[in-house]
Amino acid sequence: MPEKYWEDFQTGFTFKTPSITVTETHIVNWAGLTMDFYPLHMDKEFAAKSPMKERVAHGPLIFGMAVGMAGLARVEGGSIIAWMGVDGMKMLAPVKIGDTITNHVEVVDRRETGKPAQGMQTWRYTVKNQRDEAVMVFDMKFLMYRKP
Repeated sequence: MPEKYWEDFQTGFTFKTPSITVTETHIVNWAGLTMDFYPLHMDKEFAAKSPMKERVAHGPLIFGMAVGMAGLARVEGGSIIAWMGVDGMKMLAPVKIGDTITNHVEVVDRRETGKPAQGMQTWRYTVKNQRDEAVMVFDMKFLMYRKP
């Protein structure tokens, strides 16, 4: 049985994840995994001539890291049955090599599913850099266990 349940996470509940510094290795490995070798991520000279002035991380890489960081925090206590989707994803600012990101999570919605053992919740993920600037935001939807 889970350690925590749907009822343990009220609207407004927040937590912060461990942080991680985004490295060139993250970007190169992501490019190899996804086959996304766009020059803004991979070509230092190309990126230097862009409005970004240097290479930036892939947006989907930052999404994946945010999801992983939330998992590392182990706040959910086994309460999540399934990921049901993501809404409202926005990349708000570039993440550059050497930036340190942290995920700030808030429960923004809870609802009944009509099944006594399950409930739905929406958790807003706000990824911030070392300057406390939001770089990405999105809403994760989870199907969760309810207390028996």
